[in-house]
Amino acid sequence: MAEDPRDWEIETRAVRGGMARSEHGEISEALFLTQSFSYDTAQAADERFAGGPGFIYQRFGNPTTQMFEERLALLEGAEMCRATASGMSAVHVALTGLLRAGDHLVAGRALFGSCRWIISEWLPRFGVETTYVDATDPTAWREAVRPNTKAFLVESPANPLLEVTPIRAVADIAKAAGAKLIVDNVFATPIFQQPLALGADIVVYSATKHIDGQGRVLGGAILGAADLMTEAYKDILRHTGPALSPFNSWVLLKGLETLELRVRRQTENAAKVAEAVANHRKVSEIRYPGRPDHPQANLIANQMSGGSNVLAFDLGSREAAWRFLDALQIVDISNNLGDAKSMATHPSTTTHRSMPEAERLAIGLTEGWVRMSVGLEGARDLVRDVSRALDAA
Repeated sequence: MAEDPRDWEIETRAVRGGMARSEHGEISEALFLTQSFSYDTAQAADERFAGGPGFIYQRFGNPTTQMFEERLALLEGAEMCRATASGMSAVHVALTGLLRAGDHLVAGRALFGSCRWIISEWLPRFGVETTYVDATDPTAWREAVRPNTKAFLVESPANPLLEVTPIRAVADIAKAAGAKLIVDNVFATPIFQQPLALGADIVVYSATKHIDGQGRVLGGAILGAADLMTEAYKDILRHTGPALSPFNSWVLLKGLETLELRVRRQTENAAKVAEAVANHRKVSEIRYPGRPDHPQANLIANQMSGGSNVLAFDLGSREAAWRFLDALQIVDISNNLGDAKSMATHPSTTTHRSMPEAERLAIGLTEGWVRMSVGLEGARDLVRDVSRALDAA
């Protein structure tokens, strides 16, 4: 009797989930680098376009992309996954598939800069209004609900200061309001947090981050229940074209094989780096979800099974933050995260540059903050590099 992949351990799902070998019996998944597909007969084409099994066009689906989608769905515990060309295309589609003119969105105040642009600049052009709230406060979510509220959006942990939303409580509020909760789970990864099990309706990822994890390709994903995924996203994905390329699908598929190993090692390194940062005299505040001094440590202990690899710390001024960054010799200055290589950035002038200063200050993002993504280098080397740069700050 064939085993059910849903019964496998997460490590086995990451390596073997979604496998669809061709007649050649390849061990490494095949890369189907094709735009379109042929049909044996005109009737076969008619049946496929009518919804029968098989592929039609790369924008609609591809065998390599389907393997990636099925494997990630297994990791996330989702009924269905749909891949997109980037993380931001996943967020955009996740929102626009649920919202229409006249609808209302409630969103956590702490969001990635491009997410804020979509919500503040793009959606209003199409008649969608948004209320921003303190994502850590369930009362704020409840009080923001209107009769026309259709969706909630949250990052947890949030970019860049790693605040954490009580997902189960917010999911209950969304359900009572008849709204759908979208959770961007990129910082936690499916290894350390599974929002669908906490009541979320939709989970989105920038697969560019930990899932690739080696700085190669862009990708995104939307996951949820099959009925909702079909109703909200099937047509918009087919007709607007944010398709993930087969090559990128193959790279991300291979990235999933080592995701659990990489994320756990990065998390071990991050805890050591965070300890060194916390003990340095130049640091006025540190945020790392794996530390007991995180403001929401109790919530994190109940909601996440690990702290992941991103930390943030305050050096008091832009000048000190820049001195720190310029003094790094191993860690790269880069706005990316989740990579095998450690990276640090100054959010106020990079990832969150487009946010008005008043909005940055509202989430506590002053110019002294640095965000660091810890990689797979030796922990002692990273601690030495960061400590030396902190001295220079």
